[in-house]
Amino acid sequence: MANLKDIKNRIKSVESTKKITRAMKMVAAAKVKKAESTVKASRPFTAELNGMFQKLLNSVGAYSATTLKIKSAVDNYPELLQTRELKTAGMLVITSNKGLAGAYNANVVRKTLKAIQDYNAKGVHVILFIIGQKGISALKRKVENLDCEIAKTYLEVANNPSGTTCSLVVEDLAEYFVNKKIDKIEIITTRFKNMMSYFVEAWEVLPLQQPDEKEAKLHDNVIDPIMEFEPDMHNVLQKVVPMYITNIIYQAVLEAQASELASRMTAMSAATTNAEKMINTLSIEFNKSRQAAITQEIVEVVSGAQQIS
Repeated sequence: MANLKDIKNRIKSVESTKKITRAMKMVAAAKVKKAESTVKASRPFTAELNGMFQKLLNSVGAYSATTLKIKSAVDNYPELLQTRELKTAGMLVITSNKGLAGAYNANVVRKTLKAIQDYNAKGVHVILFIIGQKGISALKRKVENLDCEIAKTYLEVANNPSGTTCSLVVEDLAEYFVNKKIDKIEIITTRFKNMMSYFVEAWEVLPLQQPDEKEAKLHDNVIDPIMEFEPDMHNVLQKVVPMYITNIIYQAVLEAQASELASRMTAMSAATTNAEKMINTLSIEFNKSRQAAITQEIVEVVSGAQQIS
């Protein structure tokens, strides 16, 4: 039997851990409700903006930057929409700054590594833009032997997702794309489903993909070529393209944040339950050890009395 003092110390240690995991579960549960509401409220706007953007592109036809005032890479929308031979792929990977979220970050990293390997098999170099400390730490170690490099990292975006913080990411991506350092922009994120589940997926951002026939039939209004522009189509596109890309990244970060909180809530709930089971097991072991010690003392007293008599 184990020493009674050691078992008692283990019970106290597990009880302390249980208090922490229960507190983290309650915090995550409170936050995930707000994150879920934000995600669900933003999805209709994102869907409408995507449809409007597709309709706008189909109405414009040819793109030109000759009449535009271009102050930064993100203003050069004709170059951002160019389809080029894929030699270098840019991947924006969204993870969290904090751990204790179950397999959330591991799933995103695993999906990213698989995508990098698939690109490398086709002879495509990969440049990573990583949001979140967990993704930065994991991928720095795991991409050393792959045809891949980490260009930019972002910590504030994971803590404070907003249009402002996401616009900084857009500017970096646009600069790399316009300067032909990357030929494609793809996001690895998680799609929030409900409090208990999410799934990892890749979103293609640029160059824009034209809708297939099935999608076109479902959304006939999206491909309506009749549209009026003020002051002109190119100035309108110059404003809408950055808004479109920023909104996609913002939506991806919101989905990831809700998924992270849901995963943490589930993980901390499971950890709390496991702690309770361990405390019960240790308590039984403690009682058995104590009973064995008492029995041993009784046996020793009886044996001593018999010897005296």
